[in-house]
Amino acid sequence: MALNEELLEILVCPKCKGPLHLNDSQDGLVCEKCRLLYEIRDDIPVMLVDEAKPL
Repeated sequence: MALNEELLEILVCPKCKGPLHLNDSQDGLVCEKCRLLYEIRDDIPVMLVDEAKPL
């Protein structure tokens, strides 16, 4: 996983604007409040609510 730490600090959930964190396998960003997983594809987070997966 090659996401920059600075990028992780400024990314927020597009639905609730809450904080995100990497999941254990480091292939997605998790919003605990919305219970959504935003996948990371080719080192690019897909920050679309419609494509997020429920946890």
